Parts: sequence; C-alpha cells; structure tokens
Amino acid sequence: MQKEQLLLIPGPTPVHPRILNALSLPTVSHVSPVFVDEMKEALVNLKEIVDCRDGEPFIVAGAGTLAMEMALLNTVSKGEKILVLSQGYFGQRMKDIAHSFDLACDIIQSPWGKAVLTEELADKLSQDHYAAVVSTHVDTATGACAPVREYATKLKDFDTLYILDGVCATGGIEERMDDWGVDVVLTAAQKCFGVPPGLAVLVLSRKAMDKRLKMESVPAYYADLMRWLPIMKDPSKYFSTPCVNEIRAFNEATKLILEEGMEERFRRHKGFAKAIRAALRRLGFSFFTDESFLADTISVCYYPEGIEDMAFRATYAKNGVIVAGGLGEVAGKVFRMGHMGNLSSSQVQFAIASLESTLFTLGYGFEPHSGVEAAREILESLSN
Repeated sequence: MQKEQLLLIPGPTPVHPRILNALSLPTVSHVSPVFVDEMKEALVNLKEIVDCRDGEPFIVAGAGTLAMEMALLNTVSKGEKILVLSQGYFGQRMKDIAHSFDLACDIIQSPWGKAVLTEELADKLSQDHYAAVVSTHVDTATGACAPVREYATKLKDFDTLYILDGVCATGGIEERMDDWGVDVVLTAAQKCFGVPPGLAVLVLSRKAMDKRLKMESVPAYYADLMRWLPIMKDPSKYFSTPCVNEIRAFNEATKLILEEGMEERFRRHKGFAKAIRAALRRLGFSFFTDESFLADTISVCYYPEGIEDMAFRATYAKNGVIVAGGLGEVAGKVFRMGHMGNLSSSQVQFAIASLESTLFTLGYGFEPHSGVEAAREILESLSN
C-alpha cells in the first residue's frame, strides 16, 4: 500500500474525512430527491460563503479555467473591452481567454511577487471605459494577494462589472460580494473548499445577471449560464449530467466551512500562514512574494544556499509532504507550499517536523527543532 502523503501544493488540498465519505457514497440519480436536496443546499451555502444575498450561484462540472471562461463570456459582449489586473500567471490566462474569443483586453501587469496598485487601476480607468475589470485574488504562481476590497471601492465610481478570480482564496480569505461590490466570484472545488478537483464554481450578483439577460447570445454552449440557470433554480431538471458524487462532496465541504464559521476560518488561515512562515524563516528560508502582498493560503519560498530544488522536493516527499515547484522565471529557485482548506494544526506541525528531517538529510545546518518550536508558539496562541 502506498504511504499516505500530506499534500501541501497550491491545490488540490488535503481532503477531510467527511468530504471523502460523501465522495464515496453510492452514486444516485442526478434527478433523485437526495441529490436535488444536496445540490440546493450547496447553492445556498455557497452564497453565504461569499456574502451574496441577491445573486445567482452556479456549480458545474469542470475546472477553475472553465469558471474563468464562463465568467467572461456571460458578462462581456464582443465589441466591449475588459481590463485585467494581473498578479502573475493566472492574470495572463484571463487575457488569453479574452483573446481566444476576440474580446478586446487591456492588462496591467504587476511585477511578479507584487500586486497591481489601486492607483494604477484608477489611472487606467481615467483613460478608457471597460465593460468589466478582472483581477486574481491570489495568484498561485507568485503567492501575491491583491487588494481586492480597494479595487472594488474604486470601481463603485464607474459603470463597470468587477470579476474576481477567487480560485486560491474563496473560503479561506475574506470575500464579501454584497458589502464590497464584487459582481462575479469564480472559483474551483479543490483549493480552500478542500474537495477533489472537478467543479467550476461561480456566483453572479444581480447586476451581473442583468447584464447576461441583456446579451442576445454568447459564443458558448456548455459555458452559457442561461442553459444552467434553470438547473440551478431546480436541480431536478436536466441540461448536462452533473458530477453527482463530486457535488455531494462539495456540499459537505460548504457545511464544514459554515460550521467552522467564516470569521474563524479566516483567522485560522491567517494563523497557519503566520506559523508556517515563522518556522521557514527560523530555518533560513526567505519569501519570493513582497511582504505587503503575502497571501494567507500559499507561500512561495526561496531556497537557502546549498539546497537544490529537485533533491529538496523529492526528499520532502519521502518524508511525507508534497510541495510544488516554481513556475516561470522562478522555476528551480523556489518551492510553493499551500496552506489552505481544511488543514489541521497537527498537519502543520507534521509538515514542519518533516521539513527539518528533510534539511537534515540534505546536510543543511540548522538548530534542531527551531522551526517546530517557532510554529508551535503561534499555533498554541490560536487555540487560546
């Protein structure tokens, strides 16, 4: 039997036993009463998680990239222009999606490791009109968390939709659609929700849905939200067969989130990030992401001198923890550690202890147990 490993990549994330149990239940009909009830519950819970009282939630079989495409195609018509605020890799992907459908697109690209400043957004808005502004909340390549509430406040003065890519944030970092003025939150199941990959998830505000209703058509079939809207209103209806077990597992994940409470969940993510980074710093690691933009869900870490990327990640895996390599310009120079979803305090402590074992195996000099102690001090303060 394969040894179980703790998955600390930027997603998928560790799956809670309750979610695994829901996933393993016998498959039922996609129009059965049990599935219809759970789908309805998941949709209601999703709106609560993103603080959207008067909007439309959608849960569709697919990946986060599909959610990005659906968000764009259902809110922007050909001939209109969008502005992408890019913190890195996935801002560029949104630009590529726009170009694939011949949608006009401007982009503000921040240096990797930082985020676009609100002043830069304001300057661009003074120069042109945009049907929608799109930003990534947390870029999984750079670890940068954008000031999305500031963006939303600025956009209230303009006739434009605000689309937020929350794939690496929703359910772990605060997002309040109604209070802030966010028109679309798009995300996926496998990050902060802690469900295996397979679902594209969106919530549209009333303003965003009104825009879709005014559009005669969109260049899509499966990704057309108007084909899915009747199913979200009544899951006993049929358009395309849903991922029954995956959606039941997603519903269980939403219940776990709301049982924990949103404020407590945000506090836990912030505390775990602080504990992990304290340990990493104590052990001689530094961070690629600018201090002002560090996300609570992921850390992108430079290696200390003498530590080689492939050897480190392979040895860490043998010691029971999987982390991801760097992308783009920092490939081979950093590793990326996700710390989001339903991660527990004991799992965080195990990850740091395994990190110390890995460094010892690689012949790296450090004060034994220093990382574990640095993390434990913070983790114990969270439980008080």
